[in-house]
Amino acid sequence: MTIFEAIILGIVQGLTEFLPVSSSGHLEIAGALLGSNSLPEESLLFTVVVHFATALSTIVVFRKDVAELLTGLFQFKNNEETMFSLKVIVSMVPAVVVGLLFEEQLEQLFGGKVVFVGFMLLITALLLYLADKAKNTGKPVSFINAIIIGIAQAIAMLPGISRSGATISTSVLLGIDKNRAARFSFLMVVPLILGKIGKDILSGDLTYQSDQFGSMVIAFLAAFIAGLAACTWMIQLVRKSKLRYFSIYCVIVGILAILAGTYY
Repeated sequence: MTIFEAIILGIVQGLTEFLPVSSSGHLEIAGALLGSNSLPEESLLFTVVVHFATALSTIVVFRKDVAELLTGLFQFKNNEETMFSLKVIVSMVPAVVVGLLFEEQLEQLFGGKVVFVGFMLLITALLLYLADKAKNTGKPVSFINAIIIGIAQAIAMLPGISRSGATISTSVLLGIDKNRAARFSFLMVVPLILGKIGKDILSGDLTYQSDQFGSMVIAFLAAFIAGLAACTWMIQLVRKSKLRYFSIYCVIVGILAILAGTYY
């Protein structure tokens, strides 16, 4: 992987992890456009690096929330922080189950299947459009809501389905307050990302060569900085009900991906 590829793919991951346009889908499209032969060999290491960068950027943006959650948890009481953490754990269950039982099937959907990504982006666009039209009833996140949002997160493991788009849209369609929807959506993914990183490291499948160090550092920094900007921006967009613009974007990219994959 060249430095240029590392910067581009790092920025793509950092932006699309938070913006509701599917990070996995865009990485598939970007990889196809770059046409790099070295990328598949480095993909697992690259995934670990950039996902750690985006998880860290989430923690930085929500540092006050994370500090409050940790403080509340270590009080070992049945308080608001403990309930929120339990809801996060509940929301993780569907994705963990799907990831463990269907890992091989999911992996087969990656690797240049641009047409499939295009159709999934159209589904993401529909979700965002419906969410933008939904009324905000100001409801908090309940345990039932957490399970439903978790199912949406599990479905978003498909390339082209935006995780943030699916979880935030589902939350808003359930009538959850938009600020709470964005907060829950971004915080719920941090332990899942860290768990996946741990699993990948322990798998023994990671390969590293000394000449990859520079490109991995560049990819990390690009993903981290882009993630900080995208996470902050996305919170504001959810509050202002601006998801329809991303819906239009996903339609355009989805159609272009389908055409490119079909005719080229």
